[in-house]
This record gives sequence, C-alpha cells and structure tokens, in this order.
Amino acid sequence: MWKRLKRRGGHAGGGAGGVGVRRFVRMLPTLMIVGGLLFELLTPTVYTAIPLFVAAPLIAAPFFSLANTVRTGIAAMLAVFALRLATGSLSAAVSLIELLTLATVSVLAVVICEVVRRSSEQLASARVIAERAMRAVLPKPSDRIGGLHVAVRYEAAQADEFVGGDLYAVTDTPYGVRLVVGDVRGKGLDAVETVAVVIGAFREAAEQERSLEGVARRLERALAREGEARRGGPDATEGFTTAVLAEIPAGLSRVRIVNRGHPEPILLYPDGVLDVLEPSVPALPLGMGLGAWPDRTDEWDLPPGATLLLYTDGLSEARNEEGDFYDPAARLRGRIFPDPEELLSALTDDVRLHTGGESTDDMALLAVVCPAAGQPERRRPVRIVGPAPA
Repeated sequence: MWKRLKRRGGHAGGGAGGVGVRRFVRMLPTLMIVGGLLFELLTPTVYTAIPLFVAAPLIAAPFFSLANTVRTGIAAMLAVFALRLATGSLSAAVSLIELLTLATVSVLAVVICEVVRRSSEQLASARVIAERAMRAVLPKPSDRIGGLHVAVRYEAAQADEFVGGDLYAVTDTPYGVRLVVGDVRGKGLDAVETVAVVIGAFREAAEQERSLEGVARRLERALAREGEARRGGPDATEGFTTAVLAEIPAGLSRVRIVNRGHPEPILLYPDGVLDVLEPSVPALPLGMGLGAWPDRTDEWDLPPGATLLLYTDGLSEARNEEGDFYDPAARLRGRIFPDPEELLSALTDDVRLHTGGESTDDMALLAVVCPAAGQPERRRPVRIVGPAPA
C-alpha cells in the first residue's frame, strides 16, 4: 500500500519492443531519403518530396552523432541535387530555393545535435555523481558480522542506474547485530540524501539505544528534522520511509523486529520450512509527521542454520505480464540454500524470470544466517594478481 503512495510513475520497459522502436528511429532518416528519391522518380514533376529530404537531418539530430547528422544532411542535399540535375531543372529558381532550404535545415540539425549531446553529457555526469554518492552511502558490508553470515544485494530497475530510495545497513553493537532495510519515497539525489540521513541516524542510534524501539524513535526524529529543514516547516504528508529494524542479540537464538509499514521479513529454516514474520500490530512508516508512534517489538526464535531475509517491495510488488505480484514466500517455500549469497542470487534470477526482465522498481535484499555448529566458513573469493610485467 505504501509503495503505491510513494510512486509517481514507473520506469519504462527496456524489452524487445523498445529496442525495435529505437532501431526503426535510427533507420528513419535513411528511409526518408530513399522514399523521397522513389517519390520523385515515380510521380509527375508537379509533385515534390522536399519535405521528406528536409525531415531526414532533423530526425537524425537528436539520435545520431554529430558526424552522422552532417552526413545525413549532405546525403539529402546530394539526392536533391542529383534529381534536379537529372531533370534539367537545377538552374531553376525553385530548385535553388529547395537546396538553400535544405542546407539551412541541415545546419540547424547540426546545432540541435550539439545541444542534445551537451545535455546528455551533463545528465550523465549528474547520474555518475548520484551513483557514487549512493555507493558511498550504501557500502557493501562484510560477509561476517557478529558471528552471522551476511549477504546484500541492490538490484536497480534499470541496468545502468544505481540511484534510488532503497537502503540497508548492518552493524555489530553492544546489544547484538542490528539491521535495517528501508525504502524512501522518491528517486534521484533527494532520495539519496534521505537515505544518508536514515543510515547515519541508524548507525548512531544502534550503538547508543538499548532497545530497538529507541532506535526507531531516533530515526523518526532524524527524518522529522530533515523534513523541516527542507520545507521550512512541518508537513505531515511530504514524505516517509518504510523500514524494518531487526536485532539478533549475541548468544541468543532470537530475533527482535520493529516493522514500520514495510514488507514482512521471511525466516527460512534449514529444512525448507519458512515463516512470514508479520507484526503483531501494524505501524505507520517513519516520517509520517504524526508524532511519536508506539513501536512494538516482536520476537521470534532464530535457530542455528536459519536465514532471516529482509527486502524492499521492489521484490514483492514485481509483476509479470498478467499483472500478478511476485510472492517471495511462495517461491521460497520448500527450497534449501547453502548460504545467503545463493539465496539472493536465486531470488534475483527468479524475479527476472517472473517479470521478463522488465522490473519497474529497485529492490534491496539483505539475508543473514545464524550458522549451525560445524557449518563451514564462507569465504569471499579473492582475485590473485600476478607479478607486474618487466
């Protein structure tokens, strides 16, 4: 429900249909010139295909490189020149006006192409900055924290983007390992800024607050301060963050969870059985501006070998062509995974299969395993670098 409030529009699909459209657009200037030639050759001289020749460089400008736009303009002019020369009307005033018009439009197309190129470079630069900021805010945690095996995955809806509002963090504290997975309303740099606020507040509060409810209250206050600083005053409906906080105390086979309007975590047992960890009392997301929310911590057993999976609703709201939502609990029930990395890899592959590779939202996944006695250590592969060439 909360994601439907957060979304202001989805990503465009990048499937075979989009590729076909782009390919057709790139062929269109050539088709315009060829079509103009055929029209001029097959129709009486009273008819002209000049509009087709004029359109060719204009269509090329936003999609082609500068050199190819120039070539398209020259090709259109040469085609008209050859036609008028073949018909003996090259010296006519109308023909000269046509060539002059085509030359002017070609120059204009070159200018448009250059403007588009510079705008694209500025957009790419801003995207790179945002992606680097996002990676700095969401560094990949160690695969071993407080005796737990940890794996994270961030899957962007678009393959070339890593900028969104999904977040995760894991930290070892005096009260045990504490985790957060959340989803900020919005996209782009504003979302990255809010993610930074939530992650910073979580890391500080996780070390200082004795209870998980206290951590949630600190996040609430941090988001309230951030909202007032941005808007110059309180606004209860401007933005919010869904989040689930978890705590696994050292030496205890228990997990405590505070859920603030976020998809329910899943607990997978070593035999393939799983539980969906639904909160006993539903709660509003963080930052709704409704004052202190009476957080309630729920507690479950976390036996050795069990895996705790936290995720954003980019996973649970992924749809297939028929509009059916992806159900992670149904897809995982009865399956056994050797480690959390295998689990996350299987999930992301299964979601791509479900959606046909056309996800409309980012998703963050966090899995932690309480290793069983005698379970082998999981080691991250290390690249072996050979000696430098002499």
